[in-house]
Amino acid sequence: MRILYHLPLSPQCRLVRLALSEKRLPCELMIERVWDKREEFIELNPSGEVPVLVEENGLAVPGARVICEYLDEAYPDTPLLGKTLAERVEIRRLVDWFETLFASGVTRNLLGEKVDKRLFGLGHPDGNALRAGYANMRFHLDYIGWLAESRSWLGGSSISLADFAAASHLSALDFIGDINWNKAPSAKDWYARVKSRPSFRGLLTDKVSGITPPAHYANLDF
Repeated sequence: MRILYHLPLSPQCRLVRLALSEKRLPCELMIERVWDKREEFIELNPSGEVPVLVEENGLAVPGARVICEYLDEAYPDTPLLGKTLAERVEIRRLVDWFETLFASGVTRNLLGEKVDKRLFGLGHPDGNALRAGYANMRFHLDYIGWLAESRSWLGGSSISLADFAAASHLSALDFIGDINWNKAPSAKDWYARVKSRPSFRGLLTDKVSGITPPAHYANLDF
């Protein structure tokens, strides 16, 4: 059985979980307390970060984007990076958008301040960071809404890694109740379609000690 070392609220880990589930590739989820700096885990990924996928043959694949590209190459029957060169460029552009711009401007300022600081014992949330995170989120939700209104899915005509990259961050933020969906109806409609997919079920049943998600989190109809 393949193993995915992960943390439940890590958007990068959620992205890999969605990709594995969409491709119907079973795996055992192992929570890795990265702050413990476990020697055996460091041997799998010298950076000490999750996610890390370990295949049945022992191949260790570290990092969300590396894992997702590996999965599309190793298991191409359900492509998540597009079929044409143009599609693959656009999907990769959007994955980079969410894993770079959204992650640094929104996720780090909200999830990082509210959850990661507590886990790593780094003190209380910074008010300036929280305000910046909420302000930046409005821009990104508007962009997601525009993409969703312009296309069938964010990256084009088919659901792709672009949708799952966006949804992985939003689902983590939604878990801590940090998204006002009423102010982003187009993004909300798109997200409802994504989280209604069977591949999303595992994320909707996640439990995290000390955090109770809002009632709508696991509600497919909001």
